[in-house]
Amino acid sequence: MSRTAEYDDKTLRANIRLLKVMLDKVLKHQASPRVAAIVEQLQRQFSALQRDGNPARRQQLLKTLEDLPAETLSEVIRAFSLYFSLLNIAEESTQLQHRRRQIEKNKHYWRGSFHDTLLAFKQSGVTVEQLQPLLDDLHYLPVMTAHPTEAKRRTVRGALRSVFISHEKLQNTGIKGYFREEVLDRLQNKIQLLWKTDEVRAHSMGVIDEIDSGMFYFPLSLFEATAQVYRNLQRALVDVYGSSAAAQVHIPSFLNFGSWIGGDRDGNPNVKPQTTALALRLQARTITQEYLRRIDLLREQLAYSHGLCQPTEAFLHSLENDREMLGESAAAIERNCLQEPYRHKLSLMKLRMHKRLELIEQRIVGDSSQTDAHAYNDIQSFHADLILIRESLISHGDEALANRDLQDLIRLVDVFGFYLMQLDVRQESTRHSQAVAEILSAALNIDYMNLDETQRLQVLSEAIAIPGGLGYDASALSPVTAETLEVFQIMAQMRREIGHDCFSRYVISMTHSASHIMEVLLLAAQNGLAGRISGQWYCHIGVSPLFETIDDLNHIDSVLRGLLSQPVYRALLQASNLRQEVMLGYSDSCKDGGTLASAWGLYRAQQQVVKISDDEGIPCRMFHGRGGTIGRGGGPTHEAILAQPPATVRGQIKFTEQGEVLFYRYNNMETAIYELTMGATGLMKASLSLIQPVEQDQTHNLAVMSELAQLGERSYRQLTEHTPGFLDYFYEATPVAEIGQLNIGSRPSHRKKQDRSKYSVRAIAWVFAWAQSRQTFPAWYGIGSSLESYCAGNPERLNALRELYKNWPFFRNLLSNAQMALSKSDMSIAEEYSALCVDPEVGKRIHSLIASEHRRCVDWVLEIAECDQLLAENPELAASLRRRNDYLGPLNYMQAGLLRALNEDTEDGQSRWMKPLLRTINAIAAGMRNTG
Repeated sequence: MSRTAEYDDKTLRANIRLLKVMLDKVLKHQASPRVAAIVEQLQRQFSALQRDGNPARRQQLLKTLEDLPAETLSEVIRAFSLYFSLLNIAEESTQLQHRRRQIEKNKHYWRGSFHDTLLAFKQSGVTVEQLQPLLDDLHYLPVMTAHPTEAKRRTVRGALRSVFISHEKLQNTGIKGYFREEVLDRLQNKIQLLWKTDEVRAHSMGVIDEIDSGMFYFPLSLFEATAQVYRNLQRALVDVYGSSAAAQVHIPSFLNFGSWIGGDRDGNPNVKPQTTALALRLQARTITQEYLRRIDLLREQLAYSHGLCQPTEAFLHSLENDREMLGESAAAIERNCLQEPYRHKLSLMKLRMHKRLELIEQRIVGDSSQTDAHAYNDIQSFHADLILIRESLISHGDEALANRDLQDLIRLVDVFGFYLMQLDVRQESTRHSQAVAEILSAALNIDYMNLDETQRLQVLSEAIAIPGGLGYDASALSPVTAETLEVFQIMAQMRREIGHDCFSRYVISMTHSASHIMEVLLLAAQNGLAGRISGQWYCHIGVSPLFETIDDLNHIDSVLRGLLSQPVYRALLQASNLRQEVMLGYSDSCKDGGTLASAWGLYRAQQQVVKISDDEGIPCRMFHGRGGTIGRGGGPTHEAILAQPPATVRGQIKFTEQGEVLFYRYNNMETAIYELTMGATGLMKASLSLIQPVEQDQTHNLAVMSELAQLGERSYRQLTEHTPGFLDYFYEATPVAEIGQLNIGSRPSHRKKQDRSKYSVRAIAWVFAWAQSRQTFPAWYGIGSSLESYCAGNPERLNALRELYKNWPFFRNLLSNAQMALSKSDMSIAEEYSALCVDPEVGKRIHSLIASEHRRCVDWVLEIAECDQLLAENPELAASLRRRNDYLGPLNYMQAGLLRALNEDTEDGQSRWMKPLLRTINAIAAGMRNTG
């Protein structure tokens, strides 16, 4: 069935209509008298302006906005924002209903489901025996980051979830009459409450707020969604391959979660060494509380009595050992369950887990001196107890019950350990170079900074091998170096306290040479995390070089080959038993050289890394530093994984998720199941090279793309680096300065204050600001001119590009994402922002360049896709953007007007206009469904 045939707008329109009626009712009774009418008037005026572009209609729209007092304007903006939030809920709910209908009809047969994927595998000749090596190599690792891209307050996210749940109940056709009226009333009340909840943060977020925000989704949806993902895969195996064949397959715990929150100190002075310890302790508390909740659930279920079942000897022996170990503590809690062996065991397990929670609470407040031998002090002992219970249940014929909630808990233990999320630590390379230089000077009087790369690698290799680390006077080190070293001390301490797997990798941003990786290992060696004892190497840390800019991507080969040629590094890597991880930065490479150069540079980089890996015999894994928007490597995860170079994924993928991406994917459980499933099945499909040959890229295609990337980069750099006034345009014709006042993150929006260069502004603020002004040009600028130059009236080249679009997933995904970003652009609206420039001529000139490339890009993308309009192949998304546009437009006009008022009003502008302006940023972000 085609995508278009599947798309049915009727249900969605009914859901939107219901929520909009309720919003109108709230506005009429709870807002100022004119707000509801003004919202409709602005929507109609903008819609009319869009139809014919009549200047008189533009003046009508501006006149309506000019006549609004500040308070009324704020309420109008909030009404638009709430409309978008309800529209998002209606769309998510409708998509969920569609998948449910597919499940009812076809047993999990929605596109991208496990059933759909395994069925395709079977039909292509993949046997059940081949599935095991594929599954054994799978590792799907989404990493939550604290990058400031979520404009919604946590309170608002919770209120939106309440609206979603209430709306979901209405989808039950069995709810009728009085009961339906009751649900409708509750939904109306939730929307009214949302209207009275301020969406703008009053205070800036601190790092602890970010840590808390990252953990928010686990008890909300991800614990249950994770368990359900594994259950769904098991069920799909049985459905497709049959129960006897599926019994031969063991599903390993291939899903883990990572985090940068509390570990990412690159450019964030607020992340201290103790912040990293606190992050892991708070994570440990969250997962321990979940284990306690699930132990209680099992205690309620497993009410088996002595005499009516016969537990295994191993289980009974374990129970007696627990009683003996816990002594009087056990006697106080076991009185009511002595006749029920499983409840008895689980009660003692709960006591031990609660003791662990008490220790964590003490450490959170700063007391690390307490210990308790009775607590669960390692995840292996808790896991072993659960396995004992499971095996005992199976021994007396209760396997079906053992495979439900108990098996879910065992699976969660495999996935989350005692750490919840594996923490990455990130720091910029110059910090390590400075620290190493100070240490080598103090310990050995070596002038490290004046050594060349070969000499540095030699010194570092020898120094790492010195038993016990280098001897130096720590008190003589600078405060910056002392703090850098303290991070490694904390890492060693947390590994002992939380578990050996609580850290994933140490990520080095701005990696330019092999010595940058070896420097981190020398610093680690000073704190017992790496080194050599009795001729044996040991290493408890993995290091990921991060390649971010276009220039960085071009130097991957020399850096990695230089690194892997070091015997000491290879020995440490082998001792760690870890894959070599390489992180690729989408955001900065796109900001640096444009989307074509970035996408192609990243594609070629992956091919290079895999070739180096194969040449050196070192297994590797890519870590994709993606953002939420297309301009930062975003887009649907499933398609993005499939668009990677053939035979490069190999079962392993790790990628960042942040801000609004977390909210839209994980705020509701069934959506979380869908998103995790789509990522996992994308990984399975992209990893087929592990078990069967896959078709490699054609040399001609690579040459074509290389030429297009060069043309696109030249065009992008001409605009962003060689066009006079461009950066003035960026700072004056977008709300980039005001975005920093949204209080949505603890990290500064610029690397250096007062530096208005393209390098200084962070990629998130860069993309966020362009999106607000409806230009989104980082995601598409240069594509049109490169396609035009490449074809240059040559029909054969045009036909060749059309074939690439049809047959090459990378190229198709590139142009599909460009279509999405182009559809979110509006050059007429962007013109309103261009008029904000201090020099009107600069505004007109830069806007004209961007608008010309936009037209060129639309024309050529449609020419190659052989479509008559953008997103013709994705009618759901096209319809969604059309629905939003009539409400987004007035908001953009309001925002441009408020920016102008702020510029002109030097006396009370901050108090009068700033908060309405911040509300427009929130509202436009909700409408476009992405920020950074």
